[in-house]
Amino acid sequence: MSITTRIYTKLVGRLQTVSDDRGDVPGWVLVSVMTAGLVTAVWLVADDQLTSVLNRALASVSTP
Repeated sequence: MSITTRIYTKLVGRLQTVSDDRGDVPGWVLVSVMTAGLVTAVWLVADDQLTSVLNRALASVSTP
């Protein structure tokens, strides 16, 4: 078997492996939905506190 044939065979094998890999889409969707849910829950619980912290931080930066 020539070196060209071996390289071609390995390349085709790798390309087939890459094209068969679809990834873990349901896992990423679950992570995204859970993250959005956690952010929403924290926002609902701590809205006033977060607004107060942001206002104090902005006031301290804009005031010399």
